[in-house]
Amino acid sequence: MTNTEISNNNPEKESKSDKETIKAKDIAINKKKVTQSKKVTSPNKSQNKSFDDLFDEIYSELISKKDSLVREIKNLETKKNEINLEIDSNFKGQSDNIAKRVKGFQEYLTGALQNLSQNVEKLELVSQPIVVKPSPLDDKKYEPDKTEIANIPALSETFKPDEQIIRNCLSAFTEQPDFYAEPWKLRRSLNSSDIEIMEDWFFNMGGRGSLESRGSRQKNALLSAGLISILGELYGDQFQTLILASQPERLGEWRRILQDSLGLTRDDFGPNSGIVLFERPEGVIERADRLEDNEELPFIIIDAAETSVEIPILQFPLWLAFAGTNDEIYDDLELN
Repeated sequence: MTNTEISNNNPEKESKSDKETIKAKDIAINKKKVTQSKKVTSPNKSQNKSFDDLFDEIYSELISKKDSLVREIKNLETKKNEINLEIDSNFKGQSDNIAKRVKGFQEYLTGALQNLSQNVEKLELVSQPIVVKPSPLDDKKYEPDKTEIANIPALSETFKPDEQIIRNCLSAFTEQPDFYAEPWKLRRSLNSSDIEIMEDWFFNMGGRGSLESRGSRQKNALLSAGLISILGELYGDQFQTLILASQPERLGEWRRILQDSLGLTRDDFGPNSGIVLFERPEGVIERADRLEDNEELPFIIIDAAETSVEIPILQFPLWLAFAGTNDEIYDDLELN
């Protein structure tokens, strides 16, 4: 019996062999596909890996920059706080030093004014005759028994001829206020203590000197309004009031009170009007000199906040300086 015959006689074996062959082919095809798939996925994985590395690098760089910026911000905030502390400490220190100096000068000025007042009280106000002897250099020969006597009136007698007019005005100030009085007439009333101070200024001080502040700028301005009203009765339009206060706010307060007390308008405050306001003493002195050159009379009023009086002001015949207390001046400095 031949092999062909055997195969033909055994069909089961032949079909089994064919199945194994087909299976082997399928396995080979699958391996080929897997191999190709591995070849395709390999570059994809390497590409994904490069993107991840790049992302990590950028992220780490951003984190580093953020940390650096945070450190710089903290350093700048620290420097800012140090500078603020230094500015605060220096400003407060300077303010304390200025306040101490101002207060010390105020105490010195108060003591000096008190000494000056005591010395003035000790002076003999009775006029003494002055004997003028001829000069040996003079060509003219004077007889020895002839002398020239010059009588200088005492300061307290300056307003002696006008005493009755002044006292009539002071008496009227104690009556009920006249709110409809003519301009430059006092429209308010004064108490007895104000009247006594004004009498002392006229008849003892001769219209020139320092007075103790009444406690506020309003009271000082009201008393000054009474003096301006009386001087207006005596000299008419031949005198001008010059007010010195080194702050615009203080001058504004003076203007409002005088305007209300004397029935004035804004036109009455100006270079060519009845009242002129100054922030610097140089302007007061220059204006007063000009008035005297024109044969007019300046009346200088110095605010209580002024810590000193310029010496040239003392040469003028009418001036009034209010001497404020230490507390009053210090409070006024704080408000401004």
